Amino acid sequence: MHIQYIKRNQICLLLVFLLNITIAFAQNKQAADTAKVFSLEDLQMQVFRYHPIIKQAALLTESARANVLQSLGYFDPALKAHFGSKMFGNTEYYNNWDSELKVPLWLAGADLKIGYDRNVGTYTNPETRTNLSGLTGVGLSIPLGQGLIIDSRRSTLRQSKIMVRYAEAEQVKQINSTWYAIVKDYWNWYYSFRQARLSQEGVDLAQTRFRAVAAQTTLGDKAPIDSVEAYITVQERIVQLEKNKVELQNARLILSNHLWDKDGNPLELPANAAPQPVAANVTRPSQAVLDTLVNQASDQHPELVKLRTKGSQLAVERSYRQEMLKPKINVSGTLLSNRRSLVTNVPGYYDFNWSNYKVGLDFSFPLFLRAERGKLKEVKLKQQELNYDLQQSGREIRNNVLSSYNDLRAYESQLAVQLQSVKNQEALLKGESNKFELGESTLFLINSRETKLIDMRIKLESMVAGYQKTLAELYYKAGTRQTLIAQP
Repeated sequence: MHIQYIKRNQICLLLVFLLNITIAFAQNKQAADTAKVFSLEDLQMQVFRYHPIIKQAALLTESARANVLQSLGYFDPALKAHFGSKMFGNTEYYNNWDSELKVPLWLAGADLKIGYDRNVGTYTNPETRTNLSGLTGVGLSIPLGQGLIIDSRRSTLRQSKIMVRYAEAEQVKQINSTWYAIVKDYWNWYYSFRQARLSQEGVDLAQTRFRAVAAQTTLGDKAPIDSVEAYITVQERIVQLEKNKVELQNARLILSNHLWDKDGNPLELPANAAPQPVAANVTRPSQAVLDTLVNQASDQHPELVKLRTKGSQLAVERSYRQEMLKPKINVSGTLLSNRRSLVTNVPGYYDFNWSNYKVGLDFSFPLFLRAERGKLKEVKLKQQELNYDLQQSGREIRNNVLSSYNDLRAYESQLAVQLQSVKNQEALLKGESNKFELGESTLFLINSRETKLIDMRIKLESMVAGYQKTLAELYYKAGTRQTLIAQP
């Protein structure tokens, strides 16, 4: 009997020694009092201030506004001048000076022209010859046919202004997409964190139970095989804990991809950072919230806004192509004068009046208009395609929102059942522990029920993370972002 007691003591001491060596490799436990909560709101503030993709999205509208500025260049006044002179054999062949200020006008596609010509010399063309004072002209060039309603420069400007709205919608889409991906990474980190924490609690419980069983074995109240079984449970849970720690480290690294400082330097999520606590008894958004999201999606979803903007652009293009079916009839008229300045004294018959003028008329018209009709037909076909696309996209977006809401409803029901299952399992474990204390149960049943409880809690946290990701998906499918409330 004395020999058996010594062997039992040796076995227990050996197992305790091995346990201390094993848990030495698993002492990276995060203390709850040193953990600092890094909430989703904190992440949002950090991301929207410094994330490169968010900053890049802001460049889309800036680029579109730059195109508008470029299109406005077609309405910039233009000043041009030409000078030419020829002297040969003591003869001044010609001395020509032509200058003009052209001011494009928005109204009717007209151009205001102010010019000054001085063409003198022995061999100057009589049609353009002037006296030594030269001629000053003020006139207009107006398209009476093609280009009266809309021309290429007005079409380009209108389309570029429309594309600003397109760029704004693309910016919203890019920001929403980026934020949705970040939110999923956050809740993946949350699940990994909670999984590691629950695994650590399981290791602590197994270690405590092993020490108790080892002490009882030393006293002869328990068989040595119980100590071996308790020690195996500790080993199994430590192996699982180490695996979960690696997953937590990887999840932390993935979330760190989205953290930057104001100078554009990458940041790392601190090792003592903890995700915000989330209750398992969730309540999905109300029907009123769903109706609001559906209506908002049909009116303001970035994809639909982009399609409608593209439709507005095609409408401008169609008006321009219809205008191109008209004949070109350009009328120009210029009043002439020898006046060089407002204070110059000029005889009345050489000053500005209706007797001193130049007029011109240009006319052209393709007989078959095949090129113009083909381009117009192409624009009409694009409009039809766009209408079909808009119709289908609107239906898909609405159904995607409803689908995400249905997933939330399912998560709500599943979480309620899982939460109750966890409570029931806790009651079973407590009852089994009481029976074990009375000697009416086995360590195997205790470990089995405890392992089952840990697994059920981990599954519960997985469902909580899945619910939060689906909630973010609901708002993302509606083309917006969830409004975050500051954590207490």
